[in-house]
Amino acid sequence: MSLSIVLAVAWVFAATAVAMLPMRRQYLPGSILLFAAPVLIAFLGYQHGWIAAIAAFAAFLSMFRKPLRYFWRKWRGLETEVPE
Repeated sequence: MSLSIVLAVAWVFAATAVAMLPMRRQYLPGSILLFAAPVLIAFLGYQHGWIAAIAAFAAFLSMFRKPLRYFWRKWRGLETEVPE
């Protein structure tokens, strides 16, 4: 198994563990995972081709749709609501 797949599987397990934390404790590790994902997806695409990269990117968007929507609205200057 290639290094990129091992790292991707470890990233998925880490994201699952972070999702089980209380919301107030998810911010820091979730942010780290959020910003590490594009590097991992690029590495996965480099080793296994663009189809694997697109599949990983789709999974990433599915898992992080709410934080990405929040940052998108914040960057555009629209009203954001923070979950409790």
